[in-house]
Amino acid sequence: MSHTIAGSANSSNGATKDRLAVTLDLMEKLIGFDTESSKSNLSLVAFIEAYLASLGVEYVRVPNREGDKAAIFATIGPRIDGGVVLSGHTDVVPVEGQTWTSDPFTLRREGSRLFGRGACDMKGFDAICLAMILEFQRAQLSRPIHILLSYDEEITCAGPLDTIARFGRDLPRPAVVLVGEPTMMQVADAQKSVSTYHTIVHGHEAHSAKPYLGANAVSTACELVAELYRFGEELKAAGDPSGRFDPPYSTVHVGIIHGGTARNILARRCAFHWEFRGLPDVSQDLARAHLQAYADAIATPKLARYADDAWIEIITETEVPGLRADAGSSAETLALKLAQVNRTITVSYASEAGQFQRAEVPSVLCGPGSIDQAHQPDEFIELSQIEAGISFMRRLAVEL
Repeated sequence: MSHTIAGSANSSNGATKDRLAVTLDLMEKLIGFDTESSKSNLSLVAFIEAYLASLGVEYVRVPNREGDKAAIFATIGPRIDGGVVLSGHTDVVPVEGQTWTSDPFTLRREGSRLFGRGACDMKGFDAICLAMILEFQRAQLSRPIHILLSYDEEITCAGPLDTIARFGRDLPRPAVVLVGEPTMMQVADAQKSVSTYHTIVHGHEAHSAKPYLGANAVSTACELVAELYRFGEELKAAGDPSGRFDPPYSTVHVGIIHGGTARNILARRCAFHWEFRGLPDVSQDLARAHLQAYADAIATPKLARYADDAWIEIITETEVPGLRADAGSSAETLALKLAQVNRTITVSYASEAGQFQRAEVPSVLCGPGSIDQAHQPDEFIELSQIEAGISFMRRLAVEL
């Protein structure tokens, strides 16, 4: 853990300390935990639980099935329905292969910028929520503020699902969810969906001098990839009827492809990983259904013309729902008021907001920092954005 930037955040003096100092201290501590999505977040969870307990805050740990990760759901104020959830995630993307100018898991301040993995996406927001608890407590809330910190957002966005399933059962059902993804404190009322797939072409090996004795998996995989990008041009031509997204159309992308064993052997296997990012009103299964239809009608018969055991497999890995604009919703109305802006924006990246909307809880995104800095080496957030986030939370306390 690095040196303390702004002092201790213990409960004995937290009530009188400046919220910015407490936020920076908590941010330093949160960034000090390496919670890349492939790793456990339980050490960070234990730290947050101790912090909540020191403030007398009621919380619930919601573990994943394997027991190596967990979400935390904390409640400040009355334990009743109708409150506001502040939703963040604890996981971060990997740093491997990136060139950082300092330790990515040590918060570093240079001028007005705060550097570290997760500083922007989104441990800065998490720290603001935790640092504001004392002010929330002093506000004598008539409606609760819940802090939900999840896991696996960067890979599946499924981390809050077990908690969401408990809304209205043994956990209060909120009226609004504010997801603190980096939007520069603008209110985003819509986002694209994202679905990821693993396509495997199973061919039949043969000598390349006699291709009619086998089935070339590499050749067929290349045809499928080419068809996906051709379909991508159709999506681009169809455009975005709302005129609000950047880019203004749904997209497909192939990120990894591998297969074959030697130059002179017809490949027995070739696989590629790809994704579809769809506009909110576009079927999330659109690209997969298109590729499946192409495989059934064209690619598979061609692949298997010399080998009966050749086939194509399309595996769905993740499906993260989009967020549909819901003009005038309680989430939009509240967030616009707190952010002191009069219009909404859209984002093209995925988040957990669609999961809450699917559970019929009005949701928007609004958080500090720019998504342009997320996932980058030397990820940073401007200090002014942390201050804007604190002001947003103060207005929330007054509102409730």
